Amino acid sequence: MAKYRKLGRTSDQRKALLRNQVTNLLYHGKIVTTEAKAKEVQKMAEKVITLAIKERDNYETVKVTAKVARKDKDGKRVKEVVDGKKVTVYDEVEKEIKKDLPSRLHARRQMLQVLYPVKEVPTENAGKKKGTKEVDMAAKLFDEIAPKYADRKGGYTRIVKIGQRKGDGAMEVLLELV
Repeated sequence: MAKYRKLGRTSDQRKALLRNQVTNLLYHGKIVTTEAKAKEVQKMAEKVITLAIKERDNYETVKVTAKVARKDKDGKRVKEVVDGKKVTVYDEVEKEIKKDLPSRLHARRQMLQVLYPVKEVPTENAGKKKGTKEVDMAAKLFDEIAPKYADRKGGYTRIVKIGQRKGDGAMEVLLELV
């Protein structure tokens, strides 16, 4: 018996397809796909969520001082003239950050092997680079998804059968986070 479904694709195509669907499942909370793909995506998603749950509290908070450019009311950097040159003015700010312990860092890197980077585009800026921001999927897993399933021992996803697809008659399902 095989360990995984081949889905009629070469290994690199299959891995890319599954990574993309796992990322979309975790970002949106649900996806519609075929039954065979859903079962493979479910395996990968459950493993990533389990990893996030195990390492969710494994960090330490550290205070750091950082230099941040001072900005005016329009959001532009404030500049001063020093010795005949325009120089940006910086303020020192003390921030508290989460520093991953080694096992959580390893878990984050394992998650990033499976997940693709996600760009969030506001609706008014559709098709433009301005206003887009990168979503840290590993941080979303640790901060939002893991606490939600902390008391649960597996079974983080559900497959709901929708019916047959019109074109080829393949069984379509809704794969969602419980």
